[in-house]
Amino acid sequence: MAIFGSIKTARAQTAASSVFKIAFDYIDECSRPGTAGRKLLDSLEAGKSERVELGGGVFAMPQVYMTKSPRTAGFYESHFQYIDVQAVIVGEEIIEVADVSDLKLKEDRTPASDVLIYEQYDNGAAVRLHAGEAAVLWPVDGHMPCIAVAAQGSALVRKVVVKVPV
Repeated sequence: MAIFGSIKTARAQTAASSVFKIAFDYIDECSRPGTAGRKLLDSLEAGKSERVELGGGVFAMPQVYMTKSPRTAGFYESHFQYIDVQAVIVGEEIIEVADVSDLKLKEDRTPASDVLIYEQYDNGAAVRLHAGEAAVLWPVDGHMPCIAVAAQGSALVRKVVVKVPV
């Protein structure tokens, strides 16, 4: 089941695993102005991301984008090989989550990439993630991130997605 909340709370709930420590150490770095991680995140233009190897099979993807509006511009996805730790550093977004057993598969991009894409689904739980908050998404958690907060329309988000091996 997905975990949502402050970065500190999400870290505490995954503290038993050393690979999550690697993930949250990098997220913490990206949260602090002046660090190498934050400088990289701040240097990215909208629509760009980088891959940063963190060790232990863990890697990060700092990314910058405009949130999607309307929500139907987004799509549900899930992963077999990795758990997503998604942390919003600047901005806010809606991420919808649903059990993959409730979703209808649209496209299987495995094994070339670790992603399954699903048809639109209107019964997921919507969570609003602000700067300083994170979501930990397991393989059973279909998720549709990057959705605009309705009242604001499309807005810039700087986020770090860390991939933790299952």
